[in-house]
Amino acid sequence: MILFTTLALSLLQIWGNWISPIPSNASLYFAGDAMQHIAQIESAHQADGSYSYSNCFTLVKEQISEANLAICNLEVTLGGKPYRGYPQFSAPDEFAIALKDAGFDIMLTANNHCLDRGSKGLIRTLDILDSLGIAHVGTYRNQEERDSLYPYITTTNGIRCAILNYTYGTNGISVNPPCIVNYIDTTQILKDINKARIKKADVIIACMHWGNEYVYKPSEQQRYLAQLFVDNGADLIIGTHPHVLQPLEYISKPDGSQVPCFYSLGNFTSSQTETPRMLGGMAKVTITKTEGENTVIETAIIQPTVTHISSDCRYYTTYMLSNYTNELASSHYLTRKGKNMTVEKLNELYNSICTNN
Repeated sequence: MILFTTLALSLLQIWGNWISPIPSNASLYFAGDAMQHIAQIESAHQADGSYSYSNCFTLVKEQISEANLAICNLEVTLGGKPYRGYPQFSAPDEFAIALKDAGFDIMLTANNHCLDRGSKGLIRTLDILDSLGIAHVGTYRNQEERDSLYPYITTTNGIRCAILNYTYGTNGISVNPPCIVNYIDTTQILKDINKARIKKADVIIACMHWGNEYVYKPSEQQRYLAQLFVDNGADLIIGTHPHVLQPLEYISKPDGSQVPCFYSLGNFTSSQTETPRMLGGMAKVTITKTEGENTVIETAIIQPTVTHISSDCRYYTTYMLSNYTNELASSHYLTRKGKNMTVEKLNELYNSICTNN
């Protein structure tokens, strides 16, 4: 009798799980602009001619690696030597290796610097990312590749995420066929959103390279595009390009549900020498797939970061703002230049942008 009862209870439990599946959850991290100015490239240069970024992301690696999926805006080309910073970037391949080692799974490549080394640089960037096993979204070698790989869909803990990526422009450099850059073309974007829906994506994420540089508030065009994408099915919007933080806001869908829109995540790493450009943010998003196959975004927050530059410009390290100290700030290169990099100033700046809008 005891054996029969135990068996019956086990069968009931299996039956209950079958008719009431356990909700699945996925955590996603998004970082802003990963840049390489010439001072950063020089700091990574080793005596033997190699390049090392081993210390750049060690203090945020834990947060990134905890995510089920981590995505970063690669705002350089991997165009090969000679390496260059602004205005036409070509970073060492080791930079991409360091981002992968930090925990990033996907690189966004549609941005205004993706053609800094022309079509050859675009192709070499994709070749290097492929060789490293890093997925990429936004630029393509040809139309056939785009048709087969886009929208990029990845399954994370049973949740199908469609990743879209577009840029406002490429600094006046035209893409040479057959290469393709995803520009912001609303007709094409709505087609891509519909294609993601046809491919049965649970969540559609639009990653937009847009807005005005060094401006803390989203432009009217950003707001217009965000509402358009949400009205047509986007579930989450991630913004890059302004090189400073812009607020997280919620946009209403036609059914009344709310879509998080991170208008700009600022710089993840850079050598732009102004205090607001040292302050960035990582978007942390939690997605749940519930009974009945409904998918909801449970949480969406900005976790602020700081790019620390040593006083001699030899070391570039990204910190969580919560772990940054005034002792570190006192040794920041910008402090030496008379800029205010105190923790109080950084928190004041973060709060004024992200909590008072």
